[in-house]
Amino acid sequence: MIHNKCRSLSIPTVHFIRLLSTSMTVIQTNHNGPNHDPHHKINEPLHLRRFRASMAVSKSTHFMDSLLTHSSFSNALKSSAKMGSLPQGRKLHAHLFKLGYHNVLSLQNQLLNVYVKCKEFYDACKLFDEMLVRNLVTWNTLLSGVSDCGGGFRSIHNLGFRYFKRMLSQMVVPDCITFASLLRMCVELNDVEIGRQLHCLLMKLGLYIHCFVNSALVDFYSKFGLVGDARCAFDCCLEKDLVLWNGMVSCYALNCLAKEAFLVFSLMRLEGVKGDDFTLSNLLNSSTNLEFFELGRQLHSLVIRLSFDIDVVVASALVDMYAKTENVVDASKAFDGMVFRNIISWNTMIVGYGRHGDGKEAMKLLVKMFREDFCPDELSLASVLSSCGNLSSSSEIMQVHAYTVKNGFQAFLSIANSLINAYSKCGSIDMALKIFSFIAKPDLVSWTSMIRAYAFHGNPKEAIELFETMLLHSSGRPDQVSFLGVLSACSHGGLVDEGLHYFNLMTNDYHIEPHSEHYTCLIDLLGRASFLDEAFNVLNSMPIEPGSDTLGAFIGACKVRGNSGLAIWAAKKLFVLEPGNTVNYTLLSNMYASVGCWLDVARVRRMMRDRCSHKVPGCSWIEIAGELHTFVSSDKSHKRALEVYTLLDVLVRLMEDEEDCLSCVD
Repeated sequence: MIHNKCRSLSIPTVHFIRLLSTSMTVIQTNHNGPNHDPHHKINEPLHLRRFRASMAVSKSTHFMDSLLTHSSFSNALKSSAKMGSLPQGRKLHAHLFKLGYHNVLSLQNQLLNVYVKCKEFYDACKLFDEMLVRNLVTWNTLLSGVSDCGGGFRSIHNLGFRYFKRMLSQMVVPDCITFASLLRMCVELNDVEIGRQLHCLLMKLGLYIHCFVNSALVDFYSKFGLVGDARCAFDCCLEKDLVLWNGMVSCYALNCLAKEAFLVFSLMRLEGVKGDDFTLSNLLNSSTNLEFFELGRQLHSLVIRLSFDIDVVVASALVDMYAKTENVVDASKAFDGMVFRNIISWNTMIVGYGRHGDGKEAMKLLVKMFREDFCPDELSLASVLSSCGNLSSSSEIMQVHAYTVKNGFQAFLSIANSLINAYSKCGSIDMALKIFSFIAKPDLVSWTSMIRAYAFHGNPKEAIELFETMLLHSSGRPDQVSFLGVLSACSHGGLVDEGLHYFNLMTNDYHIEPHSEHYTCLIDLLGRASFLDEAFNVLNSMPIEPGSDTLGAFIGACKVRGNSGLAIWAAKKLFVLEPGNTVNYTLLSNMYASVGCWLDVARVRRMMRDRCSHKVPGCSWIEIAGELHTFVSSDKSHKRALEVYTLLDVLVRLMEDEEDCLSCVD
């Protein structure tokens, strides 16, 4: 006979009445057996040893204290779930059967929790289906475990929704925890429509007044970029807690709406709710935009006033804010002032130096990291390699490369890709190719890095061959960067037909919208090959406004062909885009000088003096024994400048003598 009862509206249960034979088992100890060893089971986890100790009773003695036994099982199961110890959970499951506790609902729920925490969903579902009695906690335990299994478990998430339908069919009323789990599943399944249906259901059940479920809704909508829906869910809750306020701030920060995030923060403080580390770190992340940098500075003072500067998450967010707004000095001060640091803090500062192009400081920080007994991860090493590559610091690159090989980091694709870029920028194309050949399964970044390395070193045929190999063997589709690499190779090699082929392949076959960089490569390709009219037609037919690089490439092509009219036309457009850039005036001035228009040269130079600040001279550098030596034109500031110029005079005389000898032979 089956009775369907409901102890309360929120905790429905199903009772099955049948005869059960649950005679208590007698535990005996064999003092003469082989297991009577004081060191036996010494390697078992502490929670299981405590469980055994609590159940150790005398010979031929029944368990008189069932409450103590229940408590021991409960504690042991909680520990197994927390530690994710599946073997110990299975042993406890066996003990439950052996001692007749396998139908105790609270212990069954905790055992179910062990299986779902260990991601053993087959056993979890089997246990769930065999349970004679279930309550709301049982359903929530299963659904919560399914939602927490993360990405890559699409079939498991679908299974979760099947159990939810079964739950509704058995007239079990879901609560806030149920809906929070289901909404997390919707995010993993990338299914916004099911989430909307769940929102409707919880509204009908009257759960929309609870902060917990509204926080889950705000998080759900924010992950899909539905900020308006998230705000509606937020406003539905009359009594908001800190978690809900933080969820709304995080929603705006995640969707790059810094102004709205700060407005919610102001409203939050007016309501008398003080923010915590999560609030402040989200707001600091929103302040990485230069438009809100001043608000970030004010937030920094609030962080100090509330003593959150000792919190490693908030302090790391401060460093990140200053680094991303190109205030590396302030970022370094914030980093040096940190009381506690973790690997994220170090990575934030290293990435900041790398973004600023300061490879030397990034390398120094890596050395300091070693001295303070922190081991770098793949992000630390990849950032240092990228920043050293930008400076062509070959010695540092080789040292970091040696460390990655010694510690097994070369297997990471991010490290291998950074090494390819770093070596190619240092002029070592052979090492870049060697790193690429060691990658077992190169991804799109790996292929693109090597293609661009060939293009950078003037090897267009090798770049094209590698691009064709990528199309044949790579599982991923080429993207805009991949096509930019092969177009750049065609441009440097003057391969017009190939360049036009790949441009059409990108637009017609792969339906990739060309950016300004792609048009720049195409115009440069046509201009180098003396197809100036075709380059002009491309420039006029662009669906987007040409950028400064595109116009600069066209002016360069006009200068080669001696077409001053088109060059002046393009230069005027360039002045509108960048009126303060001295390079644009220099381009036009040189163009006038090449055709002998000296009055126009003087006029352009006067305009440059009036409109532009002091021109920063270009420089060359060379690295010798780990030290970087920088030179500008006619530079005499170097400490060994006299030796340099003396040797230069010797080389000039040798070249002149060799030229005289060759002329005499002729």
